[in-house]
Amino acid sequence: MTTPAAALALPTTSASARPPSLGAPEWSTLEVAQVRGKSRLVACKNMQPLKMLQPASHHYAVHVVLSSYGGGMVAGDVIQLRITVQAEAQLILSTQASTRIFRSIDGAVAAQHTVGELKENALAVVFPDPVVLQAESRYRQVQEWHLQPTSLLLLVDWFHSGRMDQGERFAFTSLHSELRVRVAGRLVVLDRFGFEPAENIATSPANFAEYQTFFSVFLVGSPEDARFQFLGEMLAQQKMPGGTGPHFSISSQPYVVSVARARENVWVLRAAAHSRMALQPLCEELLAALADERLLGYNPLARKY
Repeated sequence: MTTPAAALALPTTSASARPPSLGAPEWSTLEVAQVRGKSRLVACKNMQPLKMLQPASHHYAVHVVLSSYGGGMVAGDVIQLRITVQAEAQLILSTQASTRIFRSIDGAVAAQHTVGELKENALAVVFPDPVVLQAESRYRQVQEWHLQPTSLLLLVDWFHSGRMDQGERFAFTSLHSELRVRVAGRLVVLDRFGFEPAENIATSPANFAEYQTFFSVFLVGSPEDARFQFLGEMLAQQKMPGGTGPHFSISSQPYVVSVARARENVWVLRAAAHSRMALQPLCEELLAALADERLLGYNPLARKY
C-alpha cells in the first residue's frame, strides 16, 4: 500500500528547522529506572496542559498515561515532554483517550514536542489513542528518540481525519508530523508528513481515498535482539496478500496494511482504515505480542480495548 505518509528518509535535520514556538514553555519530565529488580517512576513533572497518570502495575514495566485538563488541545497549547528510560528499565506510554485538537480561530497552532532517551537494554512501548483533528484545527507534532544499540522502541503514531461519528472528514486546517530516531547518534528513521486539506483533494486515490484513520508502527532495535526478531516477525505477518485483477479495489477493503523492513534494525507498518473498529484486530495482534514474557509479560491495555 502506498500512503501519503512521508517515506523513510535519512537526511539530517538542523535545529533551525524545528518549530520556534516549541522553545518557550517549560518541559514536562518523566524518568524510569530499575530499582530492586523492577522498573520504577523515579522522576515526574507535569506542566499544563499535560497531565500524567500512573496506573498501578504488578508487572515489571512502568505504565504512564498521558492526559490533559481539557480533554484535548486548544489552539496555542504547547506540550513539551522529555522522557528518560534508564538501563534495563521498561516503559509503556499510552493516552487516557483520543487527543482531540480543537479548532483554531486565530491561526494559532496546537503543538507537541517529545524527546525520549533509551539507555542500554531499555524498552519503551508508545501506544497512544489517535489524534482527532477537529474542523479548522491546526496541529504540529515532533518526536525525537535517542537509542543505544541494545535498546528497543516500538512506537505507534495514529490520527483520524476528524470526528468520524459526526461525519466530519478532513475539515481541519493543517497537520504536520515529524519523527526522528537515532541509534548511538546515527539517524535511522526520519518520517515527515504534512497535509492541508484546502491545498489538496483528501479523497483522491493519490491521497487518502475513502480511508479516515491512519496508523503507523515503528520498531527499532538490534537485529541480534530476540525481542526485536519476535516483534519483527509479528509485524511481517500482518502484511496483506497482494490483490490482482480488474475486480480488486483497495478502497473497498475495510483496512489495508503495508509492512516493510526499512533497515536491518527498523521495521515500519502502515495501515489505513474506514473506521477505528476496523483496526481493532491489528491492535489486538500487537498487544498480544507485547504480552509475551520476553517483552512486557502482560497486555497493559487489555481493559481498555
